[in-house]
Amino acid sequence: MSWKRSEKLMDTIKHYSNFPATGVSLRQMVQFGEKPSTGTLFRASQFLSEELPIRLAHRVQELHDLPDGLNEMPSIGRVRDWYAQSFEELVDLPRPSLPSDLKERLLRPARRNGKDSHLTSRATQNPSIVRGQYKSAPDHHYASGNGSGSSREIKGSTSSRRYYAAADDGGEWPPELSAYNLKFADTLEKIKRRHDSVVTTVAQGILEWKRKRQRMQIDHNIQAFLDRFYMSRIGIRMLIGQHIALTDQRQRSDPNYVGIICTKTNVRELAQEAIENARFVCEDHYGLFDAPKVQLVCNPDISFMYVPGHLSHMLFETLKNSLRAVVETHGQDKEDFPVTKVIVAEGKEDITIKISDEGGGIPRSAIPLVWTYMYTTVDQTPSLDPDFNKSDFKAPMAGFGYGLPISRLYARYFGGDLKLISMEGYGTDVYLHLNRLSSSSEPLQ
Repeated sequence: MSWKRSEKLMDTIKHYSNFPATGVSLRQMVQFGEKPSTGTLFRASQFLSEELPIRLAHRVQELHDLPDGLNEMPSIGRVRDWYAQSFEELVDLPRPSLPSDLKERLLRPARRNGKDSHLTSRATQNPSIVRGQYKSAPDHHYASGNGSGSSREIKGSTSSRRYYAAADDGGEWPPELSAYNLKFADTLEKIKRRHDSVVTTVAQGILEWKRKRQRMQIDHNIQAFLDRFYMSRIGIRMLIGQHIALTDQRQRSDPNYVGIICTKTNVRELAQEAIENARFVCEDHYGLFDAPKVQLVCNPDISFMYVPGHLSHMLFETLKNSLRAVVETHGQDKEDFPVTKVIVAEGKEDITIKISDEGGGIPRSAIPLVWTYMYTTVDQTPSLDPDFNKSDFKAPMAGFGYGLPISRLYARYFGGDLKLISMEGYGTDVYLHLNRLSSSSEPLQ
């Protein structure tokens, strides 16, 4: 049976979209998930069952209100309905009714070393985001607990929703809590799969709009919308992926992992792997016997707290761009291509990765275009079959101009950045800054 959205649901979504989202830092996620008990996971699910609907509601509203006829494109409507359906599933998931003594227990702060350890460490301002750049709701909403009353009220101010330190007193938890935890994780799993092809489907919607409006480029407003939309998607997927991984006990064999976060992410290993993958894709795409060589300069011991999946994605995308530029500038039949260099440096605040290629560079007038979505230097934008790219991480050699802007969002999400400096006629240097301090808050939409 196909899903239909109702007036009532859209009203509830509108109500939820008036509440600001609550940001979580990498360090808070790690402190929270170190030894998750049934009680801790239940508390996390309570946080998410309030937080995710708010974030999903913001996206539904924004897709609904897009300017210039973009909201009428069939693919945009499809994505809006996915978000609305996921919102409905989360809000309608029945919560277990708990006796009051159990509620008390869940609200008690965890005890560490005999002292009450209150909350997880505070998140700090994300250095890569201008204050207010991603504010989802105007300030006066911060204390609005008196919404339209048409739906379940969300507790007044944001201070009531917080990613808590572990609720574990070592006691037993009743079986209905772990049953709910599994059901909640299953729901999240289903939602995550539903949204797998959001990036390509929104891209499809932009193409539909460009054809209908006969536009070559997208304007600043749509660019800003896509930045907000994809940044928010990274956050939603991060929270969902983290929760699923914590619920799934089997993944706890590696002591360095807390959910999908690795507390000792080894930069050299990931870079090596990204280099091999990018060279393989390059050989495959151009029918080369041997792709351009890549030299890696990196202390083998550099490691820090990060999400390895994000770092792999950024490295693979930037390397692929470099190799493509090298092959296209020097011609596919060149005997030996100039070497692309990857240099990793470790500072107190940042780990910086520089990727230097001799791929002819980019004219200065084209640099701003590199950061716009749907801009690609490839003559033919591949047609977007929404199923072709189910996962975010398997991409063709040259996609549809999403590699760099989305990689920059991944970097900024945890307080890093991605910068590009080009020497036209010679090559390009890409600087990937990764914030080591892990305390910066998510940039909230």
